[in-house]
Amino acid sequence: MKTFPCTCGNTLFFDSQRCVACGIESGLCSTCDHIAPLLDRESEIRCGNRVCGVRVQKCAADQGCNRLLPYHPDNDTDELCDYCALTTVTPDLSVEGNLEKWQRLERAKRRVLCILDQAGFPFRPDKDPTTPELTFKFKADEEKPVMTGHISGCITINIKEADSVVREQARVDFGEPHRTLVGHFRHELGHYFWDRLVLKKCEGPFRELFGDERNPTYKDALDAYYKNGPAQNWPAEYVSAYSSMHPWEDFAETFNVYLDMMTVLITADNFNVVQNDLNDFEGMMTHYAQVGMIANEFNRDMGLLDLVPEVFVPQVREKLRFIHKLRLRS
Repeated sequence: MKTFPCTCGNTLFFDSQRCVACGIESGLCSTCDHIAPLLDRESEIRCGNRVCGVRVQKCAADQGCNRLLPYHPDNDTDELCDYCALTTVTPDLSVEGNLEKWQRLERAKRRVLCILDQAGFPFRPDKDPTTPELTFKFKADEEKPVMTGHISGCITINIKEADSVVREQARVDFGEPHRTLVGHFRHELGHYFWDRLVLKKCEGPFRELFGDERNPTYKDALDAYYKNGPAQNWPAEYVSAYSSMHPWEDFAETFNVYLDMMTVLITADNFNVVQNDLNDFEGMMTHYAQVGMIANEFNRDMGLLDLVPEVFVPQVREKLRFIHKLRLRS
């Protein structure tokens, strides 16, 4: 993600709520999309970005959010920012540990939604009544287990995924190269954008690349996957083993990787590692390979997992190109 200067000259990061050098409060201005210091002038809080300077107010969920709303005299003091307002169900924050899990989930969600805004993927309501409304539910296991997933625009995340120990054990159990909160959001958003950008719009081209989602049915494909495992030749056609389960999962996994690529390239551009044209697919692929090689070696130096574990065979490249074209059209 991009970084921004504080008034004191220190660097502010995406999650910054206060400058660690001078102590001034900061936040993500929804008007200029900058992480900016908050300037208190005559009881008015204003964005400290010199080219913005609008009057703002903090999100009511500021325990877990640094996004700033444009001030309006009709706003309530408990007004949520546009990102937090998408969460319709939160866990019981009086339960020990749930506050920290909720904060981690909102941080990851905010990071992913910000990339969607920068990329131009539409996730807010529009005038089409058939457009699914995007919402989030963060729930804990109670009488029955909560399944992480997407249905009709609603993304549900089991809050145990915000426990790093539980999540790492699941990563090992499922043989995944990565298992992260941002990855969960990106994957489930892939299902959302299939409904919003592919369904009844470009199903033919989708089926030519990803396969026919109608045959086998999702349930039959899921049962076969857990009985027989992934397709034996999956590295030759898919971005992950789970992608081979069903065309919907292939699209969601590929969408996840596409957002990974965009995020890494935006960060690399911010630090002058590469210069990106995010409309140029071939350029993006070339730069991602360059950055990925460097980042993987850094991680190996520290004994960490590769940042970019995927190998983009020709079939996967064409699937990524399909999503790239969806983004440009949307």
